[in-house]
Amino acid sequence: MSRVPLNLASLSALPVRRVDIVETTGSTNADLLARHASGEDIRGAVLLAEHQSAGRGRNGRSWSAPPRSQIALSIGVGADGVPPESWGWLPLLTGVALVDAVRATTGIEAAVKWPNDVLVGSGKLAGILAEVAAPDPVIVVGLGLNVTLTPDEAPDPRATSLQILGAAQLDRDALTAAILRELTARIEKWQTTPGPDPTLVEDYRRHSSTLGSQVRAIMPGDREITGTAVDVDSLGRLRIDTGAEVMTVSAGDITHLRPAG
Repeated sequence: MSRVPLNLASLSALPVRRVDIVETTGSTNADLLARHASGEDIRGAVLLAEHQSAGRGRNGRSWSAPPRSQIALSIGVGADGVPPESWGWLPLLTGVALVDAVRATTGIEAAVKWPNDVLVGSGKLAGILAEVAAPDPVIVVGLGLNVTLTPDEAPDPRATSLQILGAAQLDRDALTAAILRELTARIEKWQTTPGPDPTLVEDYRRHSSTLGSQVRAIMPGDREITGTAVDVDSLGRLRIDTGAEVMTVSAGDITHLRPAG
């Protein structure tokens, strides 16, 4: 299959400070974190890779895909002035931005699965990983969106792609530009709005495939919470009604979130 490389010139007018594209790397998140550790200011820096050999998800899970079959990017986000308790909203707003960009560019209606996946039906279209560049208030947000991945190439049978879903628009330059426009607008509101932005909260609820469904939150040590996902709270944590009580879990609390039963 012929896959066109990303065109850096087409991304030059985006509202970010710097965009770099590399042919291959281990992980764009790890690369930005290393640049931060070396003293570089990575706020507003975007790194795209045509291929990642050591892409990472939550809890160290690995994933990979053929070169140029995805959009794999990371962005450095300044959290100066944003209370740490609000940082949990950053991967959630990234999911909302992805859903909006995919719909606007391809017409595909996706949904966000709390805390860090983008789904179409039960198929995983994209994943998100946010990592703090300690000790500074800088967060690296990475995402991987499956564009032309085929069923034979999928690293997981639950994975899907825009091509598998029949999207007519598979231009990765246009998709990348749309994602970064949506994402930077959401980030700016997150940085400047005291507390959770009401519009973001409402958009997240509207785009969520988790809220209203029966879920099983698997915790370290095989402890489980089963019930109905009823809402996200002001910190972006998931509220689960077990029938006996409403329990609140953060992304850092859980190992997996699965459909109940």
